[in-house]
Amino acid sequence: MNILSIQSHVAYGHAGNASAVFPLQRMGCEVWPVHTVMFSNHTGHGDWRGPIFDPVTVEDVVTGIEERGVLPECNAILSGYMGAPELGDAILKAVAKVKAANPEALYCCDPVIGDTDRGVFVRAGIPDFFRDKVLKHADILTPNHFELELLTGRKVSTLYDALKAAKQLQMQGSSLVLITSLIRTDADSGQIEMLAVGGDEAWLVATPKLEFPHPVNGSGDATAAVFLAKYLQTKNLQQSLEHTAGAIYALFEKTWATKSRELQLIASQDAYVMPPQAFTAEAAS
Repeated sequence: MNILSIQSHVAYGHAGNASAVFPLQRMGCEVWPVHTVMFSNHTGHGDWRGPIFDPVTVEDVVTGIEERGVLPECNAILSGYMGAPELGDAILKAVAKVKAANPEALYCCDPVIGDTDRGVFVRAGIPDFFRDKVLKHADILTPNHFELELLTGRKVSTLYDALKAAKQLQMQGSSLVLITSLIRTDADSGQIEMLAVGGDEAWLVATPKLEFPHPVNGSGDATAAVFLAKYLQTKNLQQSLEHTAGAIYALFEKTWATKSRELQLIASQDAYVMPPQAFTAEAAS
C-alpha cells in the first residue's frame, strides 16, 4: 500500500507526520510524507519555533511526486493539521490529482480543529474550510468528540446523538466516519469509546480511560493512521476499529506508564501490527 500523507511535522516528540508515518510503515505501508509545517515541537507545549510552509511549496512537492509517474499506485491520501486555510486548498488539489490517476484511492481526513480541553486551537478560517470544502471530498473522516460537535453544529451527549451526527457527516460526503474519542453521558465514565459508522453499519468499542497530567499530543494523528492502514488491508469496518482500539490503547498505556509528555510511539511499535490486548466492537444502533 502507498499512502500520501500531507500534514504537519515536528522535530521533537510525535505529532502530525511525526506521529502518523512510523505506524503506517510498521504496518507495511509505503508512505510519501509531505509536511505542511516544520515545527520544533507540538504547539500544545505553549511555545515553538519553525515555519508554516507556503501552499506553493506543498503543491511543488506533490508535483514532483506526480512527475515520478507513481500517482496511479497511490492507494490513499491522509491529511491532518494544516496550519492555514490556504494549505487546505493545496491538499484538495493533491487529492484531485491522486483520484484522477487512481479513482479507487481513498482520502482520509483528520479534521484537526481542537479538543475538549483546549477548544479551537487552529487559525481562523480552518473550521469553516473543513465544513465548507473538505467534507464533500473526504472518504474517511476521523473527528474527535469536540470536532464532531463543531462540524455538525450538534451537541453530542448520548450514543443516539453521536450516531445522528455521524450520519449527518455521511450525508455531507464522507462514506466512513470514525469518532476517535466519544464521551457520552449514557456510558461508563471510566472508559473512552470510538465509534465507526459506514454505510448502514455502526460499531462501538470501549477501552479503559487513562488519566494524563497533560494532553497527549499526536494521538489523533496516530489513530487516523492506524485505522486507515487496517481499513486498506481489510476493507472491514469492525476489524479495523477493533485493531485500532487495541493498538492505540497499548500506545496510551505505554505512555501513561512512563509518565512521558510525549507519545511513546517507537516503544509501542509491535502493537500496531499485533495489539497485545483485544477489544471487541459491538454493533451500535
